[in-house]
Amino acid sequence: MAVAVVADGAVVGSLGDQQHVFPLASVTKLLTSYAVLVAVEEGAVEWDQPCGPEGATVRHLISHTAGYAFDKPEVQAAPGTRRIYSNAGFDVLASFVGEACEMPFATYLHEAVFAPLGMSSSALTGSAGAGAESCAADLALFALELLSPRLVSAALVSEATSVVFEGLNGVLPGYGMQKPNDWGLGFEIRDSKSPHWTGTSHSPRTFGHFGQSGTFLWVDPEISAACVALTDLRFGPWAVQAWTPFSDGVRAELLSRRA
Repeated sequence: MAVAVVADGAVVGSLGDQQHVFPLASVTKLLTSYAVLVAVEEGAVEWDQPCGPEGATVRHLISHTAGYAFDKPEVQAAPGTRRIYSNAGFDVLASFVGEACEMPFATYLHEAVFAPLGMSSSALTGSAGAGAESCAADLALFALELLSPRLVSAALVSEATSVVFEGLNGVLPGYGMQKPNDWGLGFEIRDSKSPHWTGTSHSPRTFGHFGQSGTFLWVDPEISAACVALTDLRFGPWAVQAWTPFSDGVRAELLSRRA
C-alpha cells in the first residue's frame, strides 16, 4: 500500500513506497479524461462532436451518458437519459481522440500528461478506462496539477469537475443506485451521494475516482487538498468500511494543522 496527501502545493504526508507501481483500474479514467481536456484545449476535438452511438457526443462519452453498457459498446439507453458507467465508452472515446491527434491514445496520454508532469513511472498498458499503472509519487504530481492547473486552463478544469447532465440517476459501482449519480467530464462528483467512498465531512465539490484494484484519488477543492491511495487488494467490503473514515481522518488532520 502507498498513500500520498497533497495540500498547499506540496506533498504533506505519505505512507509506503512512493515509487512502487500499482495497477490503477478505474482511476485510469482520471488520467484519460485529463488527456481529453488537453485535446479539447488544443482544438483537436470538441465536446459536442458526434462520437459513439447515434446522437452521442464526446461530452456524453466522457460523462457516462452515451448509453453504452458497462463492458461493451452495446446501446442500453438514448444519449443523455441515463448515467450508465461504461468502460466501453472510454475505449471508444480514446480511439476517437487518438485518431484526431494522429497517434495511439496511449502515446498521446504520455505526451500530453505524463511527460510534462514528470510522471515517469506511469503508462497506459491496456484499456483507456481501466488499464493504466502508476505510483503514488506520480499521482501526487497529477493531484497537484488538478489543484493548480498548468497543462490546461483553470476554467476548463472547473468545467470538468462540475456536474454535466444534471439530475441523471445511475449506479455507482460498489455503492449502489445514486439519485442523482452526478458526474463531471470524466471526474466523479461527490455532491450528496450516500453511501460514498470519500469522507462524510468532504465538501459536495469533492471529485475524483476509485478503482477495483483498491485505489482512489480524491480532491477537495474547498480545502485545496488531495489524497492518493494505492493497493493491490481488490475492492470489496474492506474498502467500503475503511476508505470513508480514513478520508475523514485525513481531512481532519489537515484542518488541525492549519488551525
